[in-house]
Amino acid sequence: MEKKTTTRRERQKLVQRQEMLAAALLLFSEKGYHNVSMHEIAAKSEFAIGTLYKFFSNKEDLYKALMLEQADRFQATLSNAINDPGDEVSRLGRIVQAKGELFRDNAATIRLYFAETSGISFNIMAGIDRDIRERRENFLHRMAEIFKSGIDTGIFQKIADPYILAVALDSLCNAFLFLWLENPDKFPYPENPDTILNILFKGLIHTTGFNQPEDI
Repeated sequence: MEKKTTTRRERQKLVQRQEMLAAALLLFSEKGYHNVSMHEIAAKSEFAIGTLYKFFSNKEDLYKALMLEQADRFQATLSNAINDPGDEVSRLGRIVQAKGELFRDNAATIRLYFAETSGISFNIMAGIDRDIRERRENFLHRMAEIFKSGIDTGIFQKIADPYILAVALDSLCNAFLFLWLENPDKFPYPENPDTILNILFKGLIHTTGFNQPEDI
């Protein structure tokens, strides 16, 4: 199938849209979603208010577009890590590393998202959360396939369902993320993915001299 080419006008509109979203992200990050008006976003992006409304029907529409666009970028980056060649351990390591890079490169977006989702009155997040959850579910199922492959080939023990293992690893990454968001100097996201992987792969208990309960 022949790839469709974009016109100069279409490319110009894409650039304008990105400039508006970038201005909105900066203002939302500085002042919070509820304290920013469409007029401020228009002024910050150096467009007339009427031009801004040609792209976004209201502030909620703009915010949703901003969050979902970032979610798509995250998904694309993580998909590239999943698709990288190599054995299961190295692929999981690249996923952990990719998440760290996303966190560091998009700190303003991530802080904004968690700041606004903590407010139960923020109704627009219901729709955004649904879309983001779908993207996360897709990512988790694809990561579960890596665990399943590792179990099938004997690299991993079958200690849990592959999907549960994917959730466990993703949750470990997110735990480091929350610490990093609160205090990046004291709790930096690990540069070496093994720091996180080994919590899952090696565990905490020394088996020598330890009598495990029968239900473990």
